[in-house]
Formats: sequence, C-alpha cells, structure tokens
Amino acid sequence: MKAAVLGAGSWATALACVLCDNGHEVTLWARKDDVAREICDDHTNSRYVPGHPLPEEIFATTALKVALKDAQLVVYAVPSRAVRSVAEMASPDIESDVIVAHAVKGFDLPSLDRISVMLGKVHPHHANRICVISGPSHAEEVMEKLPTVLVTASLHHEMARQVQHAFMNPYFRIYTQTDMVGVELGGSLKNIIALAIGIVDGLGFGDNAKAAVMTRGLAEIARLGKRLGAKESTFAGLTGVGDLIATCTSAHSRNLRAGRLIGQGVPSSTVEKRVGMVVEGIPAVDAALALAHQSGVEMPITRALHAVLHDGLDPADAAEQLMERERRHEAEVEGPSYFW
Repeated sequence: MKAAVLGAGSWATALACVLCDNGHEVTLWARKDDVAREICDDHTNSRYVPGHPLPEEIFATTALKVALKDAQLVVYAVPSRAVRSVAEMASPDIESDVIVAHAVKGFDLPSLDRISVMLGKVHPHHANRICVISGPSHAEEVMEKLPTVLVTASLHHEMARQVQHAFMNPYFRIYTQTDMVGVELGGSLKNIIALAIGIVDGLGFGDNAKAAVMTRGLAEIARLGKRLGAKESTFAGLTGVGDLIATCTSAHSRNLRAGRLIGQGVPSSTVEKRVGMVVEGIPAVDAALALAHQSGVEMPITRALHAVLHDGLDPADAAEQLMERERRHEAEVEGPSYFW
C-alpha cells in the first residue's frame, strides 16, 4: 500500500515509521523545507523526534501533490487548527477510492465540528471512507517500538479494518470501533483534564486531588459524549479512560506540562511557547465549553479551566471554587452508568 502522512511532527513521524516497518511505501508531507530535507538526507527529524533514526525508505516532501500521488491511504496528523486548511489544499489530489484517516485530537474551530465531520464536508466523496486513529499513545514510545494499543473507528467497519491491517504489527496493536463520536471526543477532551491535572500538580495539591480531577474529569467527558451521541462503553475503553490515564500521568504529555506551568504562575498566553509544541487542550477548552452550553451539559472542571485561561482567575481560586460547589450525591447528575 502507498500511504501519505500529512504532517511531520512527532506523531506524524511515528505513524509513518509504523507504516514503513509494515512494508508500506510512505511519504511524509512537511510544511518546512528544512524538515523534509533532513528526513530525506539524514533520516532524522531532530526537531520533533530527536535521537530517533528514521527508516531510510521514508520520503518527505513539501509538495502536497507529490505526497498524495497514487496514495491509497491518507493520514492527517497535523494540529487541529491546521487540518481544515491542509484538507482544502489536499482535496483536489485525493482519488475517490482512497481511505482518509486522521490522528488528530481536537476540534475544528470555530465550527465545533469533530475532525471527521469537517473532513467529510471538505472531502464529500470520501464521507463513507473516513476513519479516526486514537488512544493512549506517545510518539516517543512508538519510536522506541514499545508496546502501544490504539483504536481505529469508522462508521463503516471495513474501512476501520483496512486501517487496522495497515498499522498493526507486534508492537502496535489496533482495535476497531464504529463509535466515531466517542473515540474522537475521548481523545480531544482528555487533553482538557490533563491540563487540569498539570495545574493541580503545579499548585502542589498532591495525589488525592489528582485522582479526584481525573475521576470527575472522566465523568464530564462521558456526560458530554453521551449527550452528543457517543456510546457510554467507549469511555471505559482505550480512547476514554486509557487515553486519559496516559495523558494525565506521562512525562511525555505536553498538556500536563502546560498545566503544570500554569499552576506555577506562568501566563497561559506564553505556555505553548514554553512547551515548544502545540498544546491541544487549550483550544479544546473553548470547544468543549461551547458544546456543553449548546447541549445543556454541566462541565465544572472545564468551566473553571476556561476562567483560568481567559478570565484571569487564579488557579488556586479555581480549585477552591470547585471544592465549594454545592453538596451532591455522586450519582445525582444524569450521566453514563459507568461513571456515576
């Protein structure tokens, strides 16, 4: 199979390596000439995956038309804020029988669409051939070929099965799903909770508080997901609690690092620059709160984070407000039975 991976960041590079290890012909599309040149000439990507040699067979280019030529699988692996513009540029060169997958954990703003929905609008001829790849995964560990288990979801199981076949190998296991809503929401919303966990850590509140935020955060994710049509069981799986655990506990988590900086007093406007990479949890807060408002869903942790990020609320004051919310029974609010 010939595959085009659109993006040359850490996750895009890792996915390209998996496909190459599986014997596929892989082209990476990069925005920057120096990144593409380094991948082709030196077989490294020192900006995003330093210290990890890349297979010599991976070809990189800044020309979308070249990357997409004869591709049978196209994988979007760029930041959420860039997917629409890249998709609009790529659309004329994607053949009708191509499988379109994405590995993006975020929303299309300002539309609030899930990435698969937006891709279906930009690629109307591929609406039945779109898949999402998600789950607990850090590029650094995939590059080391450490065991990683993910999910690929599509409304049409055959599409998910083909993506599963393309990626699966002894160190990279893939399950299939049909609940695209739950898989995409789980992957996007867990970044918000990881930000909150980082803030808790930065404030020095301890493990009790972190456990509480993870648990109540999962309840928020599941509550919104169910209202938007997801299956509640999805949030008990790899793309729900699994991805939440990985993102809230790993030293590789950029959302966790960003939250920790905010908790330590670094202005949220400068955090992404300090982290050095895109922090998807920050725009996800805005999207989640807007979706919660539209759906009539209560998301107190997300609302508190929004106030910290945009209204200047001190993180310690936000924590105090959450602790002083009205007394509740844990199963009092309507929500999935898995989490109440």
